[in-house]
Amino acid sequence: MSEIDTLKGELKKLSAKATNAKMNLHDLSEELPINWTSILTVAQAAHDAFAALEAARLKLKQLESA
Repeated sequence: MSEIDTLKGELKKLSAKATNAKMNLHDLSEELPINWTSILTVAQAAHDAFAALEAARLKLKQLESA
């Protein structure tokens, strides 16, 4: 399997992880003020998930243009 194919598979996993993190953040926001102390943890997880997804998309774009 090529590096591009491998990265596309990884992108699917990262996308699912980012979507899950987004939903966790959304669910938390609907429950506020309950569990307000977990805002930073949940937000950091969402930030990290989307940062990884964006980095992988950029890498795929670079590989495809090479």
